[in-house]
Order: sequence, then structure tokens, then C-alpha cells
Amino acid sequence: MRKKITIVGAGNVGSSVMAWAAAADLGNIVLIDVVDGMPQGKALDMAAAGPLVRFDCKVVGTNDWEETRNSTVVVITAGMARKPGMSRNDLLFANEAIMKSVVEQVAPRSPKAVLIIVSNPLDAMCHVALEVSGFPRQRVIGMAGILDTARFRTFISWELGVSIEDVTALVLGGHGDAMVPLIRYCTVGGVPIEMLIKPHRLAAIVERTRNAGGEIVSLLKTGSAFNSPGASAVQMVEAIIKDTKRIVPCAAYLEGEYGHRGIYLGVPILLSGYGVEKIFELELTAEEKKKLDESAAAVLELRDNLKIYQQKAALA
Repeated sequence: MRKKITIVGAGNVGSSVMAWAAAADLGNIVLIDVVDGMPQGKALDMAAAGPLVRFDCKVVGTNDWEETRNSTVVVITAGMARKPGMSRNDLLFANEAIMKSVVEQVAPRSPKAVLIIVSNPLDAMCHVALEVSGFPRQRVIGMAGILDTARFRTFISWELGVSIEDVTALVLGGHGDAMVPLIRYCTVGGVPIEMLIKPHRLAAIVERTRNAGGEIVSLLKTGSAFNSPGASAVQMVEAIIKDTKRIVPCAAYLEGEYGHRGIYLGVPILLSGYGVEKIFELELTAEEKKKLDESAAAVLELRDNLKIYQQKAALA
């Protein structure tokens, strides 16, 4: 029997997850959204590509949460973009409410599922999903490091004019400006990147990686990235569905690893059908540890502003 993959949110990112997952024929797909007709139309459109792309999985669009029952993986992309006049906390509270309502629907219907969080601000939304679902930390994971690492690898391959397949990189920390690219762990064909790219050019690539999301927004003018986030989420879906035991950077809940506890942070994990099977603790230099700690502080600030955590602190 084919496994079920639920995608919550039929916007650009959710639709991209649907398309990449269907093209890979990973399992039957349910695309759900509150907007009547939108997930149904996008799913029907995708299903008609089956004979052309050669996939046999079933793709269904719905507004009914019952269709998501017994999912193996649930990818949550639902959320709103920041609007004029909204503060950062306004956006945080709005998406917290959306995440809470989504998880309250999917968790009881798929109690054994792995939740992949894509909604922003990602690290904070992972905390909401963990608290509301009551799932163990292994089964609530954020998609961040894979995307950041993919962008880093892309810019390195362009700089050197080499195949992207030969570029290996690793980015830790929170998603966005606080990410921590680990230059020492970056190689091209096994050669350390610092032997191939001059320091000032490497610094520029790191900075472009940090700002890549904003660069795309400025170019699109009316939207944000969706193809690469969708592909990143599907790499995680594939590792879970196929139990491939990939080592990838994801936002995982730390319980003492890297000196942090009770926080989601981008770290290298072993990703399998179990979810987070293992967290790898790398030896960091003093400077790398400092940057990771600064990234963690930024994540903690967002986490502590969540209403669910303010209520939790008041009861403590």
C-alpha cells in the first residue's frame, strides 16, 4: 500500500511540494487548504501530468481534514506573509494561530506521522507544532538547513564553474540572517573550499547565502521563493518515506546538544522513517560556537514571544 503524504497549504510552496513529491512518485498526496476549490484545482492539474512525468501516485485536493487521516508525513506550509503595517510580533502571533489550528486537526488524525514544518518564522513555528501536537521531538522537524545549504552549494558551484554534485557544504543555526555556514566542512570534489576560493569572495558568497531569500523577494516583487523550499521539503519527505537514513541539516529540538536545551536549531541529523534518528554534534571552533550561540539567542527571542510560551512560563 502506498504511503500518504499530506501537504497543508496550497499556496506556492505547498504546490511546489506537491509537484516535486508527485514527480518523484513518493506516495499518494493530499493537498489541503481552507480556500474552497484551490487545492482541488491544483491537484487535478498535477494529476493530469502523471502520464507525461510518469508517476502513478494519487493526487487529491480537499478542504476536508478527514482526507488527511493516517498520513505518514505531514508537510505544513500554511501561514501568511507580512503585510504593510504589521509588526514582527503581529506576524508571529498570526502564524502561531494558524499553526496551532492546523496541528490540532492533523495530529489526532495522524498520530504516528512525522511533521515537517516549512511555515515562517520557521524555528518558532516548530516550537508551536511540538507543543500542540504532543509528539516526541523526533517527529517534529523544521525544513531550513537543507534549503540554506542548497543555496550555499549553488553559489559555490557558480563561483568555481563546477558541477553542483561535487560541492559539499553545511549550514547550521536558525533560518535566515542568523544561519551559520561552516566553511571548514565545505569541500569541492574533496578539496577544502578555502583552498579554491579567496577569503573575500568566500565572505561574499556566505553573505549572499544569508540574504538569498530576501534577494528572491526583491526580484519577484510580489512573492517569495517556492521552488527550492518545495524541493528541500521533499528531500526530507523522501528520506522519511523510504527510510534512507540521510544525513542532512534540519531544525531539530535540542536537549543539551551543542550546549542548548529546549530550542529548535539547525543541526546535522540522521533522517529516517523514524524522523530524527540521531543528532550529530560536530566539534566547533570558538568562533563557530559563538556564532551558533548568537543564532540560538535570536531563535529564543522569537520562541519566548510566542503566546503559547508566555502562557507556559506564567504557569511555571
